[in-house]
Amino acid sequence: MSSPSSPEPSTGGAGHPQTGAAPVPPDASRSAFQSAFRHRPFTLFWLARLAAGMAMQMQVVAVGWQIYALTGSAWHLGLVGLFQFLPTLVMALYAGHVVDNNDRRHILLAALVMQMGAVGALCAVTVAGLTSPLFIYATVLVLGTVKAFEGPANQALLSALVPARDLPNAVAWNSSGMQVSVVTGPALGGLLYIAGPSVVYGTSTAFLALAALFILLVRPRPVELPRRAMSLESMLAGLTFIRSRPAIFGAISLDMVAVLLGGATALLPLYARDILHVGPVGLGLLRSAPAVGALTMAVLLARYGVQRNAGAWMLAAVAGFGAATVLFGLSTVPALSFLALLGLGAADQISVFVRQTLVQLSTPDDMRGRVGAVTSLFIGASNQLGEFESGAAAALLGGVTAVVAGGFGAMGVAALWAWRFPELRRVDRLSAIG
Repeated sequence: MSSPSSPEPSTGGAGHPQTGAAPVPPDASRSAFQSAFRHRPFTLFWLARLAAGMAMQMQVVAVGWQIYALTGSAWHLGLVGLFQFLPTLVMALYAGHVVDNNDRRHILLAALVMQMGAVGALCAVTVAGLTSPLFIYATVLVLGTVKAFEGPANQALLSALVPARDLPNAVAWNSSGMQVSVVTGPALGGLLYIAGPSVVYGTSTAFLALAALFILLVRPRPVELPRRAMSLESMLAGLTFIRSRPAIFGAISLDMVAVLLGGATALLPLYARDILHVGPVGLGLLRSAPAVGALTMAVLLARYGVQRNAGAWMLAAVAGFGAATVLFGLSTVPALSFLALLGLGAADQISVFVRQTLVQLSTPDDMRGRVGAVTSLFIGASNQLGEFESGAAAALLGGVTAVVAGGFGAMGVAALWAWRFPELRRVDRLSAIG
């Protein structure tokens, strides 16, 4: 790849090297994996993502505690998750069409402002003592609807903030920022909840306002987006694009199926209480372990990247994810279980990095919203359904058997996908994609 002081490679309308452009030199690859923060638009975007992620993680903690305090029912906790996911399921394809026909920055800014309003309303109603489960569900439904647009807009905007050579580094740092929010957001939310849920909601609103300010200051590379009439063909274009690219389809489906089978984290309360006997404090540590492993790996990937054999690295990472799941499932030693979850999170982050970079570098600018919407739908479905699958399997087979079987299933999927998608297995330098 080019050194920081070298001229940018020429790009076509999609922001990728034009056909016939010289490939990025491998001996300069490390410099590109250190350079995303040289670009002010990316720095502002990263800070906005961090602030918004912190806000929503705090809000999730407060909503969970508050709804359980009001109802005393685990069923109502499950409904919160359902109302968060249903809008993505219903709106994803339409949201992708909207993102590909409008200014992505404006959509993202509007999404943050709407989230700020929804969480601010929760704060006001809580302060007034008028909170009810119905109002919380309605607010969560609004937040889920906004998220259906925010996810594709985030993915589409990222590529306009850095040159193509720095995009892998930007993907890695973007992931690290989200992992920071996953690690620190719930802890901060729980601490603030001592002063009451309104304090959590008020702080979340302030963080969302800060995120909106950062996005307001972002000046991305201009992208020409042709206006398209609303049609089924346009809304399905993202899915059609992914299906026509075996390497991308293999990467997305591999990630989805592996997470669907290996949802060990859904059973952490069972392990903490009945197998490891570590109590609530231990449960908190176990919950943080995958995010700590993922954050550590994201920083390493931002520093070093994946220089060669990216497809093989992804397949190996999914197999490692399965192996760590098996180790966790069989462990009765808290320290070993914690280490297994660290490894699980680190392996998953490698898979996420390769998949996101592959998608970002392969997708034309005018398709990014629709491709991002399909990706968000697939990965979101795997997370939600994976938790359901793990719970159902544990009820039928027992917790240990369910986790171990899921881990072996993820390892088997990695082997099957290596055979079924040779195009993914053969992906070499991410810097050569585009």
